[in-house]
Amino acid sequence: MKKVSVIGATGYAGAELLRILHNHPETQVVHITSESHAGEYISDLYPHLRGIYNQKLISMKEIDKIGKDSDFVFICLPHGHAMKVGKALENMPTRIIDLGADYRFDDTDIYEAWYKVEHIHKDAPRVYGLAELYRKQIKDAKIIGNAGCYTTASILALAPLAKNRLIKMSSVVVDAKSGVSGAGRGAKLPNHFPELYDNFKAYGVATHRHTPEIEQALTGLSGETTVLNFTPHLVPMSRGILSTCYATLQEGVTPEQVDKAYEDMYGQEFFIRLLGRNGYPATKNVRGSNYCELGWHIDLRTHRVIVLSAIDNLVKGAAGQAVQNFNIACGLDEKLGLDVVPMYP
Repeated sequence: MKKVSVIGATGYAGAELLRILHNHPETQVVHITSESHAGEYISDLYPHLRGIYNQKLISMKEIDKIGKDSDFVFICLPHGHAMKVGKALENMPTRIIDLGADYRFDDTDIYEAWYKVEHIHKDAPRVYGLAELYRKQIKDAKIIGNAGCYTTASILALAPLAKNRLIKMSSVVVDAKSGVSGAGRGAKLPNHFPELYDNFKAYGVATHRHTPEIEQALTGLSGETTVLNFTPHLVPMSRGILSTCYATLQEGVTPEQVDKAYEDMYGQEFFIRLLGRNGYPATKNVRGSNYCELGWHIDLRTHRVIVLSAIDNLVKGAAGQAVQNFNIACGLDEKLGLDVVPMYP
């Protein structure tokens, strides 16, 4: 039984993490924190947790106690804050899984350029936490930088093509749509019901911070510096991401080679559902689960491949992947706490 704490438990990702950890047979949640709600019960903020979690939220100021009491700390805070926790815990045996962006980048200069925040823990021994691609590194990592939601959907979609060098890396375009929970729980005018309902819009065009994260992974997989276009969209639903990824195939690449690349990489992966060539993933098919659905289409006329990827942004894109990484780090079955049927409809 591992003792775990959740720092920043009152955001959507933190609450989802608590939901998943409750059904995990090898964890005990010892501390949950919130700076804005310290001293309150988590069940008063999230009534769906009533009778399940009866703890009071404590302040992150008690980080020494949290570190001493915890084998693992999950950090569910906005960028710029997790590094402070990591710095405070660096001399303790406590291991960290950060659901934010602070530990996702190999090069902190890239982080600083895109996030406009000075990184105060540059020398931290970090590993990128995309479970299907980096298991060996995750297993013994002190700090795991959980992959982002858009990035999980997009990297998993493109990884077989990049690794096998089946596409021209300069041609990659990612067009992705997310439910509004990806924007967090804080009140913002664009997420106000009258603004969101019956509406569909792009945002962060050419500037979204998940762009360099996708580029980093694809560069590592292909061995070729990758620069791509990424455009996110907001859709009026609470959960889910559908990522549509486009790339030009290398000369001579056949549809059968593309099929084989996906089967070879993901054929034995429990959480990857391959719908195959001409498959159509859908967010409702993975809602509330840690699954990722993948389907791909070959446009012979333009010699391009179009890959579709669907995930639940709060599970595979955040809390579920964090628990999957936790399982890997503990040497447990990756499915523990996560082997659930998606919610439908």
